[in-house]
Amino acid sequence: MDNSERSNSKGTATGSTTAPGDRLPLRTRLGYGAGDLYGGGAFFIVSTLYLIFLTDVVGIRPALAGVIVLIARGWDAVSDPLMGMISDRTRSRWGRRRPYFLVGIPFIVLSFFLLWYPAGFAAEWAKFAYALASYLFFSTVITMVMIPYNALASELTLDYGERSRLTVFRMAFSEVSTIICALLPLMIIDAAANRAVGYPLMGLIFGLFFALPYLATFFTTWERPEFSKRTTPGDLRSFLEPFRIRTFRVFILMFLFALAAMDIVLSIIVFFVTYHLGVPEITNYLLGTLLIVQLALLPAYYALSRRIGKRGAFMVGGFIWAGAMVLSLLLRPGLPVWVYFVFAALVGSGTGGVIVMAYAIFPDIPDVDELVSGRRREGIFAGVLTFLRKLTGAFAIFLVGQAIDLAGYTSPVETIEAGVSAVAEAQQSAGFVMVLRVVFAAVPLVFIAITMLIASRFPLSSGLHSRLKSYLTARREAAGGDSHTATDGLAAAPDETVSMPVIDEAEERELRRLLVTPRARRDRRPDGPASG
Repeated sequence: MDNSERSNSKGTATGSTTAPGDRLPLRTRLGYGAGDLYGGGAFFIVSTLYLIFLTDVVGIRPALAGVIVLIARGWDAVSDPLMGMISDRTRSRWGRRRPYFLVGIPFIVLSFFLLWYPAGFAAEWAKFAYALASYLFFSTVITMVMIPYNALASELTLDYGERSRLTVFRMAFSEVSTIICALLPLMIIDAAANRAVGYPLMGLIFGLFFALPYLATFFTTWERPEFSKRTTPGDLRSFLEPFRIRTFRVFILMFLFALAAMDIVLSIIVFFVTYHLGVPEITNYLLGTLLIVQLALLPAYYALSRRIGKRGAFMVGGFIWAGAMVLSLLLRPGLPVWVYFVFAALVGSGTGGVIVMAYAIFPDIPDVDELVSGRRREGIFAGVLTFLRKLTGAFAIFLVGQAIDLAGYTSPVETIEAGVSAVAEAQQSAGFVMVLRVVFAAVPLVFIAITMLIASRFPLSSGLHSRLKSYLTARREAAGGDSHTATDGLAAAPDETVSMPVIDEAEERELRRLLVTPRARRDRRPDGPASG
């Protein structure tokens, strides 16, 4: 890690290591991390089970099942950025973000139960309408809670390295939740008299599991009052302003393609293991292996990020993951079972680095925005991030749904004798199995390759972030915390920014050139290209 100057949470300059004021207490790391039991677990259950629940239990064709999730993303395009703006503008005795943790608790339970309740409609259009309504409700609740949650990380600590440590705690809880959600839901469903009872029972149990930890998150975290003084404008332009910043655009593309590849793998793995490898009984254990390896390697990737930076650790994970997906082309039925588990471990080794580093990078992005706008708009950025996170899951389910529908997927047949249900898997065609193999391996490989190319251009290194943080700290102190003085034309349009003083014009221009200005525009300037 660069031996560059850091500053603590109060803005005081320190030496080359994280200062005591930068370190968060263990209770805060644990309390904040517990909030991602919901984000990690809920997304995983939906990614792995929702498509097959709609097709095999509710009785909706795969193509229509994919459309349900895609329509919901249209709503998210409005609700997620709107929630980000609402969160930024909220004023309460508990801050801008934390009130939504308490409000969300009962809604998390109710929405997750209804998501898995198979309403007994006969007509397919009625089944479709109910599934769409329940999914929209679930999506709205996760928006209300997770956007303030994602935004809070940027305020808990301002230190580059401590944000990575906080993310490791968060991702540890997320991975534990995901492991539990890989192993227990199908056990709960199978233990019930039939799947129509098992799925809503699973939804109720996991709704409580996801909701109650937000009590710990609420009581162990805090917010910075000085960040609440600069209010986000309440207009639609604020939704688009993050995309004016090059650092954010590059990060979002890294995030989008990496998570899309991950969600495609998760959306189709049940089909792949069942109909290609022919060992459906080990599906849960393969997922558990993948996730346990992800969890075990979190400290290793944190240590690696301290040596080569967050972007470097992200790319190491990406290359390992790409290699694993190439090897997946060699998987076939009849191989020793341990081969499948080695493959799952390799995938976990790569995806663990990609995921944890992506979420470790995000809290640094609002600092770049403060340089440009003079505002702290973590909520807006979290809204865009959450929308795109859900978009990747929707895209994966839609793509997989369309692919298996076009390939001629035949749903299993469920019979009930003496009150006990039995499911007979249907024989699938050779063409369907070929589509499975292509979607499982080739499509994620393409997305991973695009991710690596984009990541190579990400500009915000640890050293550059240290310079940015020092400059912003000095600028806030010069502004008296909330005074607005002229910026000598360095800021964007006055109606979109809070004017802040220029402490060092040359340094501000250089930071903007490296972090904000598009690379092509920088390369055309007389002073030549700058290193990113």
